[in-house]
Amino acid sequence: MSEEQIEFSPVDITNFYDDAESPVQEVDEGITVLTHNEKALYEELLTYVRKVEPARVEILDARMKDLTSLASAIAKFPSLLERHDITGGIRTPQLLIDSLIKHQNFGDTTLQLPSKATLGKGYIASKIHTFSSLSSISSRVGAPEKLTQALQLETITMMFTLMAEDVYLNLINDQDQPMEFRREWAMSLLLLWEHRNDQTIESVAPVLQSVWNARRKLAPAFGTMMGTSELLLMSIQMDEQWIQFIKQKMGDTNVSQAMEEFLFGISYEQIQHLRTILKTKGIPAINRDEVASFLGEHIKADAGLGYRDFYSLYTVRRDNARARARMKLEGPHQTLEDYFIKFVTEMNKEKQRNDTFAK
Repeated sequence: MSEEQIEFSPVDITNFYDDAESPVQEVDEGITVLTHNEKALYEELLTYVRKVEPARVEILDARMKDLTSLASAIAKFPSLLERHDITGGIRTPQLLIDSLIKHQNFGDTTLQLPSKATLGKGYIASKIHTFSSLSSISSRVGAPEKLTQALQLETITMMFTLMAEDVYLNLINDQDQPMEFRREWAMSLLLLWEHRNDQTIESVAPVLQSVWNARRKLAPAFGTMMGTSELLLMSIQMDEQWIQFIKQKMGDTNVSQAMEEFLFGISYEQIQHLRTILKTKGIPAINRDEVASFLGEHIKADAGLGYRDFYSLYTVRRDNARARARMKLEGPHQTLEDYFIKFVTEMNKEKQRNDTFAK
């Protein structure tokens, strides 16, 4: 198909509705404000809101229009997937990928990234807060628990999409990884910035969320802190990718240390310090509530199950890992999320090779 044939005419989405103008418009340039599933959940919620809090429907519709306007404004910036002659010169997807791979900077990257990427991060944060509010409203108006949980799941999946930007940037900067992987992650990052969704993260998010939910049962006591991988393997009915990840990667010291940070909610350094204290005092184990007193500092080891806690503790682990890598210190130089996404990429590549040979 020639480039001349690949053209799209703007279509007003209200043409597909029999009723009044929908508050949620599709942004033609690439950003879908609400996916098909998100829109279905939103419309289902409105049926309950109309019965219990009818005045709130207008407020919710106004919020959706605000999200649409924000997405439309971002979409007006030059596409990251096309060639453009911009103020700074010619920009192509390939040049962007090359820049991401070559630019090794441990500092804040805000001013190094395209405007569309930076603005899009604010947009997805706004969408996350919106859906978090929708799940709270769903519970308040007496909607079915299934709907409330579905809205919560969408909120968490969006949070993982936000987190994916950092994961991809970490992996792209890992010079120990094959160049073909780094280029693939860079392309995935461009697609995420352009469309504000990511297929890999959508499949990985439920797995990491399940591990997060199970962490309270898997790490009830702080003592030897051993047997984490065995507990995970026996206690969680996951998909095959996670099981293989545990089997193949938990023997790697860096991965097991990253897993401990994820499960115990404290840093590698704090884990080592706590081990020394307990060994010196001859104490076999303590519960979560006692961790802060033994370490002599405030510790939020018993974080909740919400997306804010998950993302907050992820950023702490991310920043600690980057600091260790920069200063060449002991401990994990990447997060559990980094290692898992890397493993998924390796498995996908292996599957592609096997499928090719099979032909």
